[in-house]
Amino acid sequence: MSIVIRRAAPGDAAELLRLIKALARYEREPDAVKATEESLGQTLFGENPQVFAHIVEMDGRVRGIALWFLTYSTWTGRPSLYLEDLFVEEEARGTGAGRALFRVLAQEAKARGCARIDWAVLDWNEPARGFYRSMGGFHSEGWQPWRMEGEALERLAE
Repeated sequence: MSIVIRRAAPGDAAELLRLIKALARYEREPDAVKATEESLGQTLFGENPQVFAHIVEMDGRVRGIALWFLTYSTWTGRPSLYLEDLFVEEEARGTGAGRALFRVLAQEAKARGCARIDWAVLDWNEPARGFYRSMGGFHSEGWQPWRMEGEALERLAE
């Protein structure tokens, strides 16, 4: 079995969306995905993309994805790579595909001068937490994720 990691290309939008929906089902939010092939195409492959993706292919079939973007740390004075989603299909887990994908992200972060890679993990997702720990990842204590969306965002923007 061959594992190939590559940057996503415009023709990959359908596969990206398929795996994003599979991730949403895994994370117990099957109806949460609002992304479309069009929106993915625009944000990932438009004129000035701010979001990037890598794909895992195994024996020519897309089996996993990593979607990421850059943030900035004022404390380090350097960019950070923020991993929005990492997903490998269940049948491909345990093959080294996820580790290979994360290795490419580490190489990307290093090439871009990033001080770190950040991501979030659901508190109940012990398999993912164990996977990240096995590579040296750790839970960042003290910082809590916050969000503004929907009506609150609209009101504040007015």
